[in-house]
Amino acid sequence: MFISDNMVAPIVVREVEIPEGVKAEIKNGLVVIEGPKGKLERKLYHPKIVIEKIDNKIIVKCEFARRKEKALVGTFAAHIRNMIKGVTEGFVYKMKIVYSHFPMKVSVKGNEVIIENFLGEKHPRKAKIFGNVKVSVKGDEVIIEGINREEVGQTAANIEHATRVKDKDIRVFQDGIYIVSKGA
Repeated sequence: MFISDNMVAPIVVREVEIPEGVKAEIKNGLVVIEGPKGKLERKLYHPKIVIEKIDNKIIVKCEFARRKEKALVGTFAAHIRNMIKGVTEGFVYKMKIVYSHFPMKVSVKGNEVIIENFLGEKHPRKAKIFGNVKVSVKGDEVIIEGINREEVGQTAANIEHATRVKDKDIRVFQDGIYIVSKGA
């Protein structure tokens, strides 16, 4: 593509505000965000994309961006926003334990969620707790808390997947543990 002197290079730019009480550091594609709830770091690198900190903003930009680079600029900015939200507010997923046939018992042991008596099965089902996430069971509610959105979401998905009904009509056997709300 030929660009003459009077043409301006197309640049895609996304800005992310850094709130008070949050420290941000960027070195060689490694983004480190530190806040009142903890510290998160993530490697965000692409050869054409530049991430820099100016005053109280993180700027993600790319010159001569094609479709994939434009999408990556938005994705990197969203990851940084989620990191900032995680270290300031944290993420909380609430799940509901639903059963109509057999009362299931849910407990947390170490880095696993143990689901006993699911559809009357003899062996307990297990779901892995991902990363640095806190899981608590209160009555028929499972609460998952953490500062990393991906770890909280993956833990909730593991629990939901562990109670997936197989070889039965899911319209009749609606037992399981389901995500009810996601929030900060």
